This record gives sequence, C-alpha cells and structure tokens, in this order.
Amino acid sequence: MLENRIDKKILKEKLYQETFERSTISFYKYFPIQYPQEFRNELYRVWSEMNCFGRIYVAHEGINAQMSVPEQTMDSFLNHLYSIPELNQVPIKRAIEDDGKSFYKLTIKVRPKIVADGLEDNSYDLSQIGEHLSAIDFHEAINDPDTIVVDMRNHYESEIGHFEKAYCPDADTFKEAIQIVVDKFSPEKDKRFLLYCTGGIRCEKASSYLIHNGFSNVAQLHGGIIEYAQQIKQLQLPSKFYGKNFVFDERLGESIDGQVISFCHQCGKPADTHTNCANSDCHLLFIQCEECRAKYEGCCSDECREITHLLLDERRKVRQQHAAKYAESKIFKSRLRPALQNKIVND
Repeated sequence: MLENRIDKKILKEKLYQETFERSTISFYKYFPIQYPQEFRNELYRVWSEMNCFGRIYVAHEGINAQMSVPEQTMDSFLNHLYSIPELNQVPIKRAIEDDGKSFYKLTIKVRPKIVADGLEDNSYDLSQIGEHLSAIDFHEAINDPDTIVVDMRNHYESEIGHFEKAYCPDADTFKEAIQIVVDKFSPEKDKRFLLYCTGGIRCEKASSYLIHNGFSNVAQLHGGIIEYAQQIKQLQLPSKFYGKNFVFDERLGESIDGQVISFCHQCGKPADTHTNCANSDCHLLFIQCEECRAKYEGCCSDECREITHLLLDERRKVRQQHAAKYAESKIFKSRLRPALQNKIVND
C-alpha cells in the first residue's frame, strides 16, 4: 500500500511519543518528469521505509516538498535524493524554528502543477525568469528607493509577516496576486522589482509571468524567506523581514524577528497564531489569540462553537442547511478573511 490510511489522531500520538529528533526541510525543482505517478510511487516506497513524513507534490513540471526527516536517517535520505540525477545537490532549506513535529505522515500527491498557479501554460516561460539574488544582495537591494518590493504570497501569509516597504497584494490565490501586481505596476514596468515568497518556488513563475508581461528588470530572493532568515541570523544582521513567516505544515508559522505585527481577527489584540476553525464543516483559517481560543473553543464564531456541541445527526442537518445557504460563497471551503466572511453572511 503506497499511502497511509491510519487515523490522524493515532499518527499524531505516535509522533509525540518518538524519542528521536526530526528536522523539517523543504526543497523544490522544476524539471521534466515523464511519468509522475511512477516517480511518486518510488519516492513513497523509499521515503516511507526511512520513516520520513511530509507533504510532497509531483507533476510533469517537477517536485515541491516540505518534509520531516529523522536525524538518524537524514544522510540516507539525502544520498537517495541526490542519487536522482535531476535532484543532485538540489538546495535544501531547513526550518527556522523546528521541533520536528511539522508533519505526522508521508503524503505524496501527483498534481497538474507543483504550485497551483491557475495560469495558462503559454502565459509564462520558465526559461525566462528573474535574477536570483542571495539573501545579502536582497537585504541590500531593499535600500534602493527606486526598487519596488513585492510579496508574492497570499494575504493570510503576508498579514503576519513581510519585508520592509513590501507591497502585499490583498489576494486569496497566486493567480489573483500576480494579476493585481501586473495591473498596479504596469505604468512602472521599467523600475526594478524585487520579488519574494516562502521558499522561492512561487517567485520562479511570478518573475517569468512579469517578464512575459513586459517588466524589464525583475529579481527574486533565492531560497525565499527561509533562506534569508538563516543567512541574516548567521551574519548577525538586523532583519528587514518583520514578524512571522507562514509555513504550510502543522506549525503554520515561525518567527523571524520576534515581533508580532498582526492582530486577532476576533478581538483585535496583537496576535500572530493561525488556526483552523474547530468546526470541521467550516475549517476557516484565521488568526486567534489565546483568550479568544479559550472563549470560542478554537472556533471562528459563536455559531461554529455551538455547532461543535451538537450531536452528529444535528450537525449533519446544520451542514445541509449551510451547504444550501452558502453554496455560492463557498464559505466553508475557502480561506476568506473574516471581514469578507461577515459581509457574505450579512448580505
């Protein structure tokens, strides 16, 4: 069986009972994979034997991986990874804050793309991408008053942390974000644009898309925020990234400079901890402080908190009612900002 179907509660219990250390790493690479399913199956077979966890996407265009690897098998893992010709010496990024509990099982999925960009294939050319800037070069380039710094992540990521003077698109998807950037900055196409994202993968397509749309001077942070934070820490330089870096694992974030620049979506107090609403039919991603977490029992609203106390049959009835009422808004499926959620409900 090339997938793990054990209940996640059991898997999480086993994870926290482990007596060995794990490291959270990430890597990606664009390269052609002729048979993604076969490639995926071989990775799963080898990595599951090494007790690796993580979320990996494989597509015809390459691989995108975030993983938790036992320290005692790290060398074996890297030896296997580098034995794949196209992935030999692929840059590995280690988490900034890491207790090794980032993932509780191994999931490898075959997808149409390794980043869900929503773009047409002919709208960019990955042979034409922006200049790769090292962490230090990016750190210094921000000082130039004529540069435009652009955060290529979604709103819920940039809300809790972003670079100095960065423009952060108010977008829910990559496709929406990149189009906002093109529309807003088209009159300034000749200026220098500095792009950044979590690990660098989204900037590959973002820079290519901007170049395709006539932007003549585009650069990107090589290795993303993760690599920047590591390098700045080693060189003991003051960070120009403020707040927390959103990550797509159980942690949902890691602090870069110790600052809290965002606020609880329920009471407005300083907070930067994301959570998914405890009402599984809602599952809204939002920021919640400890006081509100206790008050609302991990839910985004009184309504959702009340739903979690219902018996299963009653919850099913409520689910059917909401499914009909909010079919168009998809309120229980998307990561809408609470302000927009309230607007949809009130309308």
